[in-house]
Amino acid sequence: MKKLLVLTFILLSALTARAQFVANREVTLPAPETYLFAHRDTCDLFLDIYQPAPGKDLLPDGRRKPTVMYVFGGGFITGRRNDPFCNSWFEQMIEDGYRVVSVDYRLGLKGVPMRFDLAHLIDAAKKSKRAVDIGVEDVFSAIKYLSEHPELGVDMNNIVISGSSAGAMISLSSVWESCNSRELSKALPEGFRFKGVMSFAGAIMTDTGKPSYASMPCPHLLFHGTNDGAVAYGKTAFGKRGIYGSDELVKILAKIRCPYQIYRYKDHSHDMAANMEETWPEQKRFLEHTVIAGEALTLDAMVDDPAMTVRQTITLGDIY
Repeated sequence: MKKLLVLTFILLSALTARAQFVANREVTLPAPETYLFAHRDTCDLFLDIYQPAPGKDLLPDGRRKPTVMYVFGGGFITGRRNDPFCNSWFEQMIEDGYRVVSVDYRLGLKGVPMRFDLAHLIDAAKKSKRAVDIGVEDVFSAIKYLSEHPELGVDMNNIVISGSSAGAMISLSSVWESCNSRELSKALPEGFRFKGVMSFAGAIMTDTGKPSYASMPCPHLLFHGTNDGAVAYGKTAFGKRGIYGSDELVKILAKIRCPYQIYRYKDHSHDMAANMEETWPEQKRFLEHTVIAGEALTLDAMVDDPAMTVRQTITLGDIY
C-alpha cells in the first residue's frame, strides 16, 4: 500500500469538476442482451448485459476494462435490474468502455412484516440476514452462469461488483463470503475472486460477530452519508449479530492493509444510495487507477459538497 491520504473536501461549485446529475434526464440505452440465469421456486432470475462502446473497452497496452456487475437497491422489498433511473449511469459506464451486467435477485423481505422495536429486534435481524444471504446466493448463481457461457464475453478474472443500498449490502457480503470460503461461496467457479467492489450506502450484516477476512479482499470504494438512517454508517451490534457500515468496514480493511477509498458525505442520509451518476468521476478514478492499474491507494475523504444532489431522507420506518 503506497500511502494513506486523509483528505477533507470543502467543495464549492467552482471547484467541482464532476458531471452533474440532470433530474429526469431521458436516456435511451442500447438494448441489453437478456439471459435467464436461474430458476427459483418463486420466480425466474434474469441478467442484462450492456456491451461497452466499440473500441473503448481496450487500454493502450491491450488490456480490457473490467465488467461492472450491478445489484439494485430497494430494501429487499422492491427494485428491479432495469430501472430507468440507472440508465444515465449505465450510459456513462458503457460509453467509457465498461461492460455492465445488471442482475436480478429474490426480494427476501417482500411481504414480510418487519418491526424494529426492542422486542422484535432479533427477529428483524434474522429476517434481514436471510434476505442478504438470498441475494448473495442469486448473485453467485449469476456469476456461475457467466462462467459457463464464455461466449458472452465476460472475463471472470475481471469483475467489479457494485450495488446500491440493499444491493450494496449484497455486494459487500458477496466479497466477504468469497474471501472466507463460506457455504454460499461453494457455488462460485473455482478460484473466483472479485477485482473490486463499489458500494453506495452499504454494510455487512453478520450473525457471527465482527467481519473478518481469511484471504485478502479486493479493493473497496465506499460512498456513505454520515447521517444515514436506513443502512448504518457506523455499526449496530448486539451479541454476535450486527450491521457494519462503511465507517466500520474501513477500520477492518485498514488493519489488513487492503486498499480502500471512502467518501463520507457530511450530513447526507440514505440519499447517497442513489447518487451513482453524480459520483462517476470518483468511480472512474477507482476503476482506472486502483482496479486496472493496481495502484494500492487508500483515500479517506469527508465531503461537504453543496453541489451534490440531496434527496429525501429515508429511514427504516419509511421503507418498512
